[in-house]
Amino acid sequence: MKTLAELEAIREKMKGKVAVREAGGNTTRIVVGMATCGIAAGARPVLNTIAEEISKMGLAETVTVTQTGCIGICQYEPVVEVFEQGKEKVTYVKMTSEKAKRILEEHIKGGKVVAEYTIGGYKPEN
Repeated sequence: MKTLAELEAIREKMKGKVAVREAGGNTTRIVVGMATCGIAAGARPVLNTIAEEISKMGLAETVTVTQTGCIGICQYEPVVEVFEQGKEKVTYVKMTSEKAKRILEEHIKGGKVVAEYTIGGYKPEN
């Protein structure tokens, strides 16, 4: 167990990091659904791929990658949502690591939504 002074020091240290992150100018936020349904459907490798590729692409200063609980559309898991400043949210469904790489290249880096992977463009396989 940590002492109250140690916990206060950790809190102060983390406050500074949060402020830097908020002031860092991130204009894009990528959120991966990581509730049990998402994890069971394969969201963990998708989250890992996105985080690794954002770092490799040198986009960590402008793109934040986070996870959330249930998004509410379990049948479409893994789900990835992209929030860009001044634009409408884009919801990608049935994600894989390969699809995530394409989204990062074409949408995040190139500015063009990959419509066939969005919830509106999804076509179930027969």
